[in-house]
Amino acid sequence: MTEENKNLAVVILNWNGKNWLQKFLPSVISYSGSAEIYVIDNQSTDDSIEYLKDEFSTVKIVVNDKNYGFAGGYNEGLKEIKNEYYCLLNSDVEVTENWIEPVLNLFKTDTSISAIQPKILSFNNKNYFEFAGAAGGLIDNLGYPYCRGRIFDDLEEDKGQYDDETEIFWASGCCLFIRSKDFWEQKGFDERFFAHQEEIDLCWRLINSGKKIFYTGKSKVYHVGGGTLNKQSAQKTYLNIRNNLSMMLKNLPFPKLIGLIFFRLCLDGIAGIYFGLKQGFPHLWAVARAHFGFYAQAAGTWKLRQKHHKDEFYQSKWLIFKHFLGGK
Repeated sequence: MTEENKNLAVVILNWNGKNWLQKFLPSVISYSGSAEIYVIDNQSTDDSIEYLKDEFSTVKIVVNDKNYGFAGGYNEGLKEIKNEYYCLLNSDVEVTENWIEPVLNLFKTDTSISAIQPKILSFNNKNYFEFAGAAGGLIDNLGYPYCRGRIFDDLEEDKGQYDDETEIFWASGCCLFIRSKDFWEQKGFDERFFAHQEEIDLCWRLINSGKKIFYTGKSKVYHVGGGTLNKQSAQKTYLNIRNNLSMMLKNLPFPKLIGLIFFRLCLDGIAGIYFGLKQGFPHLWAVARAHFGFYAQAAGTWKLRQKHHKDEFYQSKWLIFKHFLGGK
């Protein structure tokens, strides 16, 4: 570990997560060297804060005045943290030896790199990639996020195929390294998202502003995670669909905007019927609520559009059809 790690703040957002802190914070402390470690607490009602004070005196604590959700919780707590780099780390992540240096070294190679993610593997099945991020996030021409190592709910085994360092479209919020200057120039996460896909929206805004997002396979972490879409709660279905539509309205180049969002609304309707038949009425209703939520936010979302938008924003075409109909 180098002294340069002092420029990094490893920041964990906590809400009633004492059990995760007990399990995974020791690895963060052991392998983070001189990096400063923070826990931002979103008004937990368990004894997380007392536990941290008793067991981890070197960990700095920022207590938010209420539960702001994931996006707002980080925005609020990070106001108190002045380091050059942030690592926004989920509380259910186990880090490994030498997980920081490759990331900081990559930042030094190009000042236009704003955000970096490491290789993210499954804590419960360590030979396989994890759903939330895998080997770097990409997006298709319909706005569907996917990853190297994960297409929808299909996960690849890690055989060294993604041990590279390469530019990607979005870095996972479960372990997101980002320059603090760039984070604040974009005014942080969109707090209206509350949770889910807020990191994709942030990365998209950074790309539209001329910045780069990278992945490094030289660093790896293990994430417990929440599983695949068909195992999600109806509320997660709602947030993912609403936020994805809002993200597209905010970041897509205008000529592509109208037709693409209309097409997505139609596809969402088909997906809602599928969810309803397979998982029950709450998921069908979640899709409908997500559309109404998108409409309610649309005027505010439009005001947040930037002046410049990358015309070629996607890495694959028609992913949903290739995967579910073509079996690829």
